[in-house]
Amino acid sequence: MSNTHTFHIPVMGIGFTIDSPLKVSAYGIDSVISLVDDILMEKLREMYCQRYAIPYQKISEKVEDFRAKRITSYLNLIHDLSERKFEELKKAAVDKGNEIREFFDLLPDSSSLKQEFKALGGKYLHLHEISDWLKENMTMGRIDVNIMTKLDKDNYIKDEKLPVEYNDAHAALRGYANSKLESSLVLSAGMNPRLYSYIEKFDDFFPDSSGYIKKKIALKVSDYRSALIQGKFLAKKGIWVSEYRIESGLNCGGHAFATDGYLMGPILAEFKEKRAELRESIFRIIEKALVNKGRTVPEAPLNFRITAQGGVGTAEEHRFLTEYYDIDSVGWGTPFLLVPEATTVDRETREKLARAREEDLYLSNISPLGVPFNSLKGNTKDMHKELLIKKGRPGSSCPKKYLSSNREFTEKSICTASRQFQHLKIKQLEESSLSPGEYKEAFDKIVDKSCICVGLGTTALVSYGLDTRVEGKEISVCPGPNMAYFNREVSLKEMVDHIYGRSKTLINTNRPNMFVKELMLYLDYLKNKIEETRDSINEQQEKYLLSFAANLREGIAYYDRVFNNIRDYFQDARATILSELENGKKRLHSLKSEIEKISLGSLID
Repeated sequence: MSNTHTFHIPVMGIGFTIDSPLKVSAYGIDSVISLVDDILMEKLREMYCQRYAIPYQKISEKVEDFRAKRITSYLNLIHDLSERKFEELKKAAVDKGNEIREFFDLLPDSSSLKQEFKALGGKYLHLHEISDWLKENMTMGRIDVNIMTKLDKDNYIKDEKLPVEYNDAHAALRGYANSKLESSLVLSAGMNPRLYSYIEKFDDFFPDSSGYIKKKIALKVSDYRSALIQGKFLAKKGIWVSEYRIESGLNCGGHAFATDGYLMGPILAEFKEKRAELRESIFRIIEKALVNKGRTVPEAPLNFRITAQGGVGTAEEHRFLTEYYDIDSVGWGTPFLLVPEATTVDRETREKLARAREEDLYLSNISPLGVPFNSLKGNTKDMHKELLIKKGRPGSSCPKKYLSSNREFTEKSICTASRQFQHLKIKQLEESSLSPGEYKEAFDKIVDKSCICVGLGTTALVSYGLDTRVEGKEISVCPGPNMAYFNREVSLKEMVDHIYGRSKTLINTNRPNMFVKELMLYLDYLKNKIEETRDSINEQQEKYLLSFAANLREGIAYYDRVFNNIRDYFQDARATILSELENGKKRLHSLKSEIEKISLGSLID
């Protein structure tokens, strides 16, 4: 498989891209399936087997290693159905010429494949005359998968704890490793050394003499240092990282893993500057590791891709990333939630997303993982949560338990969004001697947690009319701030043409540049962190806040240099961008003064 497009569709939530490859891979577009919810995958496997008249055998929880087997079976089915759809497209060269032309129309105009097809079309009168060329040159998009490394809870049979390889993330990895897929495993949410070491157990992750790797590793990272540390760790195991997927800390969807004030532009610049150094240093490590393990050493140094995602919204921003920073592919996530041909979103939620404006999208504390989480006001899962609180029965019944990680009250991990945990935590709170105001603040923090591991997958069940008696029909949704600037449902062709600048823009004209927007988000984040320490600040907190501010100041200075010197990009918007950077600089100065004021006040006290 080769990359026919310069964009990809990243994983979104649990259900939003659960079957995206079946929708878009035939057109050469890469997309990513979340491996969190094996229950959801089993329900969809049954549905697709019925739809395509394929024999279905249920994998129940009574089957040994059921989670891994469910994942393998689902991925194999999506692989087979996607390939069937792609092969039908190629074979239909004579009867369905319009579909073949759609494949090539979607490609970027710079694609050599597209240009060659046009040249052949001028040479031959009929598509059947170039059918052999079509079959040899058309490639389908990759069916990648994602594992959040931190979602690795222990599992039990009755009260007996199972070995570590039956943990959630380990089982998901095994499910992917045993599948037919020839693609990438995207690892996100930070390093899990135990899980990373488990990759060694599967031959498909190792290179052959030509450098071919059937199942590649892609690391989602927030900065160069993280990429270097994780890349070296895996290389010592004989595992090569084939892609470093850089994601904005705050200008993204889902969980927001904020950096310490490091902005995306300077991070991309560091990757561009040190790309060769990163490749050489890590290849030396993996070469030695493969020799020590008695495995095949590639005849030539291995390569990797650098991709980026988070807040991209215009063709010019897309082109800037690919040309100025040498990015191999740009992730377009949130906007694709408005494309029914690409993602699985129920109609009510899609309509709410289309109507959403800046004030409707916020960084919440609802995730049981304790990580800030992008959310949409008025989503039905939060409305249901508020209803339960009013009834005096806060918390979820926790039917799936994928985010269970707390052992404050129990030997087995439970979820902080569960009714069990919130009941115990509120009982503990009632025994404290807090004032009414302090009690309410603590109570609100407890019940704010939401059952997103169910909510983020239910959209698929509702969309396809499947049974929701266990999960309920309430839906969580996790768009990035970029959602505010797209305001209607669009077709796949409309979105791809927008990405490549071939049509009238789909976004609102008042949208800020992606780098400016990220800066705004980080300034808001710093302001909130300052507020959290206003009543009492210690030396460590002061150091963190001042370092955060210093990193932002360096980032703004970097953007000043870039936008004052580039001539081929953002010509119409440059004056506005520079003005907004100046406003950001003033706001940062004010926030830094606030930190120093709070610090001085604490010393006087």
